[in-house]
Amino acid sequence: MWAPSYKVMLSLGPLIQASGPSMRASMTKDLVLHLPNGKEHVKGPTLPAISELPFSPSYQLNIKIIGGRYYNSENWYYEGDLKSPRDSEGHGTHTSSTAAGDRVPGASYYGLANGTARGGVPGARIAMYKVCWSFGCGAADILAAFDDAIADGVDIISVSLGSEFPVPYDVDPIAIGAFHAMKYGILTSSSAGNSGPWPYSVSNYAPWTLTVAASTIDRKFIAKAVLGNGQAFTGLSINSFELYGKTYPLIWGGDAANYSAGASQDLSKYCITGSMNSYKVEGKIVFCEVLWDGTGVLLANGVGTIMADDEITDFAFNYPLPATQISTSDGEKILDYIKTTENPIATILLGETLTDYMAPYVVSFSSRGPNPVTPDILKPDLTAPGVDILAAWSPIAPPSIDWEDPRSVDYNIISGTSMSCPHASGAAAYVKAAHPDWSPAAVKSALMTTATVVDPNKHEDLEFAYGSGQINPAQAIKPGLVYDANETDYISFLCKQGYNTTTVRLITGDNSSVCSSTLNGRAWDLNYPSFSLAVEDGKQIDGVFTRTVTNVGSANSTYTVQMYSPPEFSISVEPEVLSFSTIGEKKSFTVKVGGGFISQQKITSGAIIWTDELEQYRVRSPVVVYNVLPGYTFFPPQTSKFQKKPTTFHGPPTPSMHHKNGILGRN
Repeated sequence: MWAPSYKVMLSLGPLIQASGPSMRASMTKDLVLHLPNGKEHVKGPTLPAISELPFSPSYQLNIKIIGGRYYNSENWYYEGDLKSPRDSEGHGTHTSSTAAGDRVPGASYYGLANGTARGGVPGARIAMYKVCWSFGCGAADILAAFDDAIADGVDIISVSLGSEFPVPYDVDPIAIGAFHAMKYGILTSSSAGNSGPWPYSVSNYAPWTLTVAASTIDRKFIAKAVLGNGQAFTGLSINSFELYGKTYPLIWGGDAANYSAGASQDLSKYCITGSMNSYKVEGKIVFCEVLWDGTGVLLANGVGTIMADDEITDFAFNYPLPATQISTSDGEKILDYIKTTENPIATILLGETLTDYMAPYVVSFSSRGPNPVTPDILKPDLTAPGVDILAAWSPIAPPSIDWEDPRSVDYNIISGTSMSCPHASGAAAYVKAAHPDWSPAAVKSALMTTATVVDPNKHEDLEFAYGSGQINPAQAIKPGLVYDANETDYISFLCKQGYNTTTVRLITGDNSSVCSSTLNGRAWDLNYPSFSLAVEDGKQIDGVFTRTVTNVGSANSTYTVQMYSPPEFSISVEPEVLSFSTIGEKKSFTVKVGGGFISQQKITSGAIIWTDELEQYRVRSPVVVYNVLPGYTFFPPQTSKFQKKPTTFHGPPTPSMHHKNGILGRN
């Protein structure tokens, strides 16, 4: 992908570490940030406990990271928290290098995934805003970071964090900050969350943000466990340890209970930390009956661990010792070998990669729709690679899911919607670089309507898993038509959703924002690139959507619509042909979705596709229909069935907490 060297990418992630090679740019062109006020520098701190790296025209800016700030308005730190923009966890380094890291040959995690690593837009610059700490991410700090990023003149905001529970837009700092960014022409790309596969678990669901699910890539990491009888079992693991084929005594965790610590066989068989008897575990490989982080065996001086668990089957972890996760059925065979063999032995082989021919599919942990606050807005918007992703890493951050792992690496392989979000952020920057005058809604529309269709047979929850499909950046720069929207459109949407002038102003930050009507309504007329129809149990399928598309393809062009729908409902579009004579010309159409009376109907879906006469452009929008409980076709503020109070940390006074959507296995 291409982007000019003057483009700037913002990562509103927790942390930053600039020492990795991919975070150093080899650009020759210096950069001056031109702010809205015309000054050629970045404004200084505006809140207590905020710091930054140097920003000035005289500062040598031929580096990848052009600056960083950190925010902790409570001035409260845990041990290990660094009072600077520096990364102590790896999260911010990984996400930012995924979005815009430079090309680096020979990147790997201890030889695994070896090759040339690069971010989505390696020519882009990065500004980092550290808002997260070991206790979470404060709402006030998130808002302050958004405001500074907007003033600093960034082009894309990448947010790999989110709330644990759905909250109204007027108290959601990411929704508020993203709205302010949208007003200044900045698209916010955000992670969908790691609470899947449960329905209504998606986070960052505001219609003015891009919400990104996580899907697999065609590479899987496995490690084999080999028993003394020659049996070999393949398990999921990013195993960086080489035992060189040497075998070690094999013991069942249940036979190594630390009774002095109050443990029992029922606990030690899971190898829970502190439950293991080091006298029995030392120098042995331990078979455990659940997936754990390996620290129970490691602290008891064990050599390695074989874990049997069926809960996770579509992504791998990296561990602080030789380890692999096998199926429970294979685990039964290993346990039988242990119990029927006088001196059982085993070894764990170095990790390797396999081709996953089923990819891409949305990973199990990726949060699902429906939208918990606005059912008529389909979320997530799309999906992007977020499983077993290799990217840069802070050398002072632990390289495995064990927080105490003392090793140091420049690259790591991890999974999460935190990893998929910067893929989409990079794609958005790519589109923005090609079309710098496009609005955030237009960039988002281009990404959604050109997304690669995901195989529905792999996903029971269909678009609630993958939205419009898998990102296709190369196609997104030439979408043909876009669904555009602006601040006025979103204010109208909010007013119809039950927000009033007071609550709308909390979101817009503008005292001129007004809700002229108090009548609640559906979100069917918001110019969104997808269609979602929530039907109350026992009601008839009946929805009318109005949309307007803007021609960004060929000046003289005619588009004809194709409609696909399942037997449960029908789709009609009026008119079925749209003719354009100039670029920038707008045309409106109506989509009617109809069907019988339905109850307890899970999601069903179809699509409408606009295609020009030369078949240069294919503009696809999914149409989903599903049941909701009576009274839940939209949720005015404070009435969401799924709404809970924002999470707060129980300790010294803190703001509402948000959390990083990764690193899986650690939080």
